[in-house]
Amino acid sequence: MSPTFRIMAAVDLSDYSATIVRYGVWLSKQLNADLVLVNVINQRDLDMVQRAMTGYEAFSFQNYLKTQIQDRKTSLNGLIEAASPGAVKCRGLVLSGVPYRELLAAIDVEKPNLMIVGTKGRSNLADVVVGSTARKMYRRSPIPLLTIPAGFNELP
Repeated sequence: MSPTFRIMAAVDLSDYSATIVRYGVWLSKQLNADLVLVNVINQRDLDMVQRAMTGYEAFSFQNYLKTQIQDRKTSLNGLIEAASPGAVKCRGLVLSGVPYRELLAAIDVEKPNLMIVGTKGRSNLADVVVGSTARKMYRRSPIPLLTIPAGFNELP
């Protein structure tokens, strides 16, 4: 039996994520592939929350992180269901850290054959043409990257 083709899609839960998931589901159907959606909680954001909440005894950073992970898993499942309920073997993975580093680590663990990335993510200010995480992935990815431009809504 031949190994299963696996596609990984970087999903930041921005407005552009639904398009990336729809394209990933469509491509997975065409290639009879498994789909892994990866979301990374940015370490920069976690550090900011931790600094802001220092001194508040009622605040538990571990509970905050656990809630963030659960909320993001729920959002990923919603994107999967909206794109194609049960049509492909798909699962979501939520990580925390520096986004491009976590994506590269996920590639090492999950062994996908292809990764889908968007050109625009959560930020509307910096890196307007190509997002900073996508740009770093272009230089470092050991597997082919498929780029979905911002505003793309058509499937072949």
